[in-house]
Amino acid sequence: MKNTNEVIDRAQIEAFGATVAKMKAELDKDIVGQKDIMNDVIIAIIAGGNVLLEGIPGVGKTRLVRSLSRVMSLPFSRIQFTPDLMPSDVTGSEVIEKDAAGNMNMVFRRGPIFANLVLADEINRATPKTQSAMLEVMQEHKVTVGGETYRLDEPFFVLATENPIEQEGTYPLPEAQMDRFFFKLLMSFPSKDEIVDIVNMTQKTMEETAECVVGGEDILEMRRVAAAVPVSEEILSYVASLVSATHPELDSSPDAAKKYIKNGASPRAAQALVTCAKVRALMSGRYNVAFEDIEYLAYPVLRHRIKISYAALNDGLNADGVISRLLKEVKK
Repeated sequence: MKNTNEVIDRAQIEAFGATVAKMKAELDKDIVGQKDIMNDVIIAIIAGGNVLLEGIPGVGKTRLVRSLSRVMSLPFSRIQFTPDLMPSDVTGSEVIEKDAAGNMNMVFRRGPIFANLVLADEINRATPKTQSAMLEVMQEHKVTVGGETYRLDEPFFVLATENPIEQEGTYPLPEAQMDRFFFKLLMSFPSKDEIVDIVNMTQKTMEETAECVVGGEDILEMRRVAAAVPVSEEILSYVASLVSATHPELDSSPDAAKKYIKNGASPRAAQALVTCAKVRALMSGRYNVAFEDIEYLAYPVLRHRIKISYAALNDGLNADGVISRLLKEVKK
């Protein structure tokens, strides 16, 4: 799917949608339910963003990431985050090695972060020191060790998982790191029928059966196509108003923000909204970003970037509930 012109034609839109449909069809072979999660992960991957998957054990977080690596035929790496994991265990370190001539040299040995698709399993179990090692990697796609900088191959994504109910032995992710996730997606518990399907599927085989339908260059090309989707001034103004509305300290903030939000979202939220809205528009067969794209994406983009107040908790509201109120109060 070549994007040789700045203007996208109908054939490119159809090719984009067909490729996404193939990806979803292959993921369906391994994953029961979680349709919205699969859709949103694909949006983030094409947009070039990292994703935080939150859900209780056994709902398929790790299986989804492994299946994605098969569908996209990308080098895959899994890092099991634990309290004793050191930054060098993630990024790599310099070691002394003897060369053929018998001389001792410092050589950089790459860590598991050097892959295209990295599963950061139970990321909130690592200490803040190790979590901070991910900041440069997630934002700039590079690693600096011993004064030397090493770039990672593109495309590069971090898909991290965390367990929301088991807090013992965990460390809250710092706001700076949370901000580097495009999306925070909540994986729900499967329905009764879905549990039956999961059991039947795993009785046949525990291995993923999804097959490759796209490669790294295809993903990068889809990203270039999506980048060409135009965004109207009205949409940009709405995005700016929505992100600004999460800041209770601003005089223009709606009542919901002043009552229910302690800290608001950064400008990265606006960037993620627009970038992902372009991808969602193409996935919907449209060559324009609509208000519905922004409203849909507001939840995964903002839920981890705002900190709600005790007043929200007292009124029975979580982050999504506060976002719903903001969407009603912010004018288009």
